[in-house]
Amino acid sequence: MIEPVLQIESVENYEFKKIEDQNWNATWEQNFEPVFVDQKLAIVAPFHDSPQGFEQVITIMPKMSFGTGHHQTTWLASRALFDLDLKNKNMLDMGTGTGILAILAEKLGVASVFAPDIDTWSFENAQENCATNACSKIEIALGGAELLAGKNFHIILANINKNVLIQQFSVYSSSLPTGGILLISGFFETDRDQLVEEAEKHGFKFEKMDTKEGWALIHFTKK
Repeated sequence: MIEPVLQIESVENYEFKKIEDQNWNATWEQNFEPVFVDQKLAIVAPFHDSPQGFEQVITIMPKMSFGTGHHQTTWLASRALFDLDLKNKNMLDMGTGTGILAILAEKLGVASVFAPDIDTWSFENAQENCATNACSKIEIALGGAELLAGKNFHIILANINKNVLIQQFSVYSSSLPTGGILLISGFFETDRDQLVEEAEKHGFKFEKMDTKEGWALIHFTKK
């Protein structure tokens, strides 16, 4: 068998440019913009000025965890929380990332939030962000669905991805009472039919879907 020969063309034109040393962190901060969810929520970093005219303002240190609000699914989930009655409710924020959705839920009056994540960096970042926002009703945990055994919630919010959601529908179902709310996001609106079909197998009723730039959030209730 004759092995293929990889041909690499020589580079004839190139140039070197010396970049002066500078405060790279400050440069990065200048390009990191706050996030606004309608006039309801402003998500800022510690180096931003606190904006005025919003119902809630959350400070998030944008390290390597998912959930700064810039992604469409975090934006959708944030807005959805404003439409729920969270008073005296227990909530699960599955795959909490930076902890932003759990933090918003506490600010909106939830009784308690259990917020696990399988990523160590997210676990630590979420703890830091909860402290920054003076939260006291959020339990950050390191782990996944195995931590939900024996736990019950009024509301489950899972902003993850389609395959993980499908795998965990049975766990969510066993953790919600009849009439409990399940909000899922982290997928494209074209995934709607598959997710609704799978959710219905586990006792969930489709209520509505919200979309933003091709991404989606689905609202279910437990039958």
